[in-house]
Amino acid sequence: MLPIKALVCFLCATAVAGQKPFFLNLDDAESPHFQKPDPPAVQEPAVVPQEQQSFQEPFSWKYPEPPAEEAPRFPPDFQLKTPEPAASVTAVCGENSVRVEANRDLLGIGQLVQPSDVTLGGCPAIGEVPETQVLVFESELHQCNSQLQMTEDTFTYTFVLHYSPSKLGNSPIVRTSDVSVTIQCHYQRKHSVSVGKLTPDWISFSEIKSSEENLYFSLRLLTDDLQFARPSGQFILGDMMKFEASVKQFHHTPLRVTVDSCVATLVPNPDTVPRYTFLGNSGCLYDSQLTGSSSQFLPRAQDDRLMFQLEAFRFQQDSVGQMYITCSLRATTAGAPVDSTTKACSFINGWREASGVHDACSCCDADCGAGLSQVTGNTDTLWKQNAYIGPITVKEKPL
Repeated sequence: MLPIKALVCFLCATAVAGQKPFFLNLDDAESPHFQKPDPPAVQEPAVVPQEQQSFQEPFSWKYPEPPAEEAPRFPPDFQLKTPEPAASVTAVCGENSVRVEANRDLLGIGQLVQPSDVTLGGCPAIGEVPETQVLVFESELHQCNSQLQMTEDTFTYTFVLHYSPSKLGNSPIVRTSDVSVTIQCHYQRKHSVSVGKLTPDWISFSEIKSSEENLYFSLRLLTDDLQFARPSGQFILGDMMKFEASVKQFHHTPLRVTVDSCVATLVPNPDTVPRYTFLGNSGCLYDSQLTGSSSQFLPRAQDDRLMFQLEAFRFQQDSVGQMYITCSLRATTAGAPVDSTTKACSFINGWREASGVHDACSCCDADCGAGLSQVTGNTDTLWKQNAYIGPITVKEKPL
């Protein structure tokens, strides 16, 4: 019997375009005239030239002279919000009585008032419609401190619906102001409701920067889109006031700015009374926890800038609605870890940290300590400075 010849087929994939697979007979491989196929060519990588990086522009200032003030950038065609009257009170005059209905969103700012804070001439509401959140008042024409005025052709009964806000929780602040709505019942003529219009008296504000040695801290108001400095410190109750704390580092290594505490007062002195500390304990923003507001730190995008929003409010006994906000700002080395003394925590269904390190907020309901935090790098120096904004004017929304 003849031996069976084994045939093996080798398929060679190569980068050379057009090369075909070849077949090799094992008996031919033993022949002296057999030549092995050439190996595929290897393509060398292209050499990418590199350029040496260098600073193209020199610094525009010299140490220790402070840098030139930057011109503020304001949004184009900025306009203040125009308050719109809220249609939240209706009245129906009968033959011998009056029925008044007041929406619990009395001021039209999306915030419900407490039923006990609203009276009709000193008389409380007789009930509430849960589906529409409307308070109902009823009174005889000669009751609830009504006033009667008579003329030759008509007689008019006048009632006053009065709203006096109570303090929010355990805080000394309110976010609405006293409101009185006059209600008149005219007889021998069609009944009507007369509401006195409130005209806000707008007052501008100034922003003060403070600095220490070579660092320049800043606290300023921003527009709603967070893109520009807000050219006015005038707000309506229920507005969100947007703040930005920042530090200019210049020749320093990268820095991170934090806000240790903030207090609101009627004058630019944080030690006066009344005062409302809405942020403290080394970076815990308490306002949302105390009053149920939407105040919070915004997610941190840069180490040298930190933004937060605060729902506008006013002190209960203040008829002007003007205040100052003083914050303690601090700068640390950007590479230092976020800990209990270098945090930015907000209460949103629990404490949340602006950089995502939520464990650093675990002490906000206790004492986070006032000691200096440990920082990494070549220095353990910690810079700190107070900055304030004011006057900020907060007015009620007119009815």
